[in-house]
Amino acid sequence: MEQKEVFARGICFKKIFLLFMIGCLIGCFMEMINHFLHYGNVVSRSGLIYGPLNPVYGFGIILFVLCLSKVEKPVHIFILGMFLGGGFEYLCSLFQEKVFGTVSWDYSHQMFNIGGRTSLKYMIIWGFMALLVMKVIYPFLSNLIERMPVNFGNVLTMFLTLFMIFNVCISVMACLRQSERSLGLKASNGMEVFLDKHYPDERLNEIFENNVRK
Repeated sequence: MEQKEVFARGICFKKIFLLFMIGCLIGCFMEMINHFLHYGNVVSRSGLIYGPLNPVYGFGIILFVLCLSKVEKPVHIFILGMFLGGGFEYLCSLFQEKVFGTVSWDYSHQMFNIGGRTSLKYMIIWGFMALLVMKVIYPFLSNLIERMPVNFGNVLTMFLTLFMIFNVCISVMACLRQSERSLGLKASNGMEVFLDKHYPDERLNEIFENNVRK
């Protein structure tokens, strides 16, 4: 009997990419809900220009899946998740500041923080998130993804891949151009004129509301 073809069996690019997309979406809404509960208003927590997507959480999920898929004991998942998440958060903050000249979070006011980029409190949260991902979210989503019709899954993955390539590229270019504008640099070519026209400071500040220029 011929075995039925399964979409994205095991840990492969298609599954990892779709997990990344789901993580981006869930993470953005988590940040928005958390802000609303603390401050009572709704603000954007997107990390890209198009769509409610926060890549930090998308990369966080695939980091856990790739690094912790063979770890069985919950205490080991928790401890490794703490250091993976905290280290990743630190590097994201450092990258954002050095490349774009902005920061999206600053934990300098918290005890046991590391350069204001991460802290013991959030490392513990990352540990619990690692447990949640590996014991609940990943098994559920993995099964859900594998149950997709193969043709639909292939088309969806291709479409989302092209969309994210464009989204990431235009977001990076727009933010780099914003950094140049903050230094008083005028547009020197057609692309920079295009970015100034379609992605002015007002629009970017509305999308990236939590970004603070250093």
